[in-house]
Amino acid sequence: MAVSQLLDRLLEYAGSIGDPRIRQVVQDMLKDPVLTFTDARPQVTLHESPAAPRKHHFFTGGLLLHTLGVVELAVRIRDYVETVYGLKADRDLVIAAAILHDLFKYYQYEKDEAEGGYKPRGDWYVSHDYSLVAELAKRGAPDRLIRAVVEAHGLQPFTTLEGLIVHIADSADARLVDILQQVLVNNLKTLDKEGCNPIKVIDEKARRVGANRVFESLFEDRGKLIESFKQYCGGGS
Repeated sequence: MAVSQLLDRLLEYAGSIGDPRIRQVVQDMLKDPVLTFTDARPQVTLHESPAAPRKHHFFTGGLLLHTLGVVELAVRIRDYVETVYGLKADRDLVIAAAILHDLFKYYQYEKDEAEGGYKPRGDWYVSHDYSLVAELAKRGAPDRLIRAVVEAHGLQPFTTLEGLIVHIADSADARLVDILQQVLVNNLKTLDKEGCNPIKVIDEKARRVGANRVFESLFEDRGKLIESFKQYCGGGS
């Protein structure tokens, strides 16, 4: 799945939001993900951005892949919580908060030419969670959406089920991929001997075939896994 397709899928979810005010805010921010309260400009695009350099989803397209993962998980957790525990969460708020929760992370990063992948910007001064709240307020988002995204980041005690659901989905997806990456990097360490940086090789695969295909064949034959990544050494075709 190309990065553009990840964004298309998120826009589909945004379009399914029933509340017209929340739907409009989410669609507008996805289509124009720019911080309007500052003159600062990002060093990478939303499409390029990882979710967290050297942590989960550290590769190109990782931020949008993580966001889709959180949305998919959050929708399912919402259904599970209602089925098992009889607790009803607002689907619109769950989807909206899941889509938006990390949207402005890409402002925090720049390319790491030395080590490969990305790294935090040294000149950035506003955490992405605070940036999101400020931008939502400036764009006239409903207070209940702002509260949900604040709680999704664990910045305040949980008073909404929607914020808690997105928080759990966010943590689960991040933890899952953090472990998958550890396994993958450990398997690819032998490429170091051939002058191939595993971080760069993983990022190159994400760029060329899609972020969602980085972990293909991870738990299958190790030799075949290593061979499949060799073609991405040096960024060649």
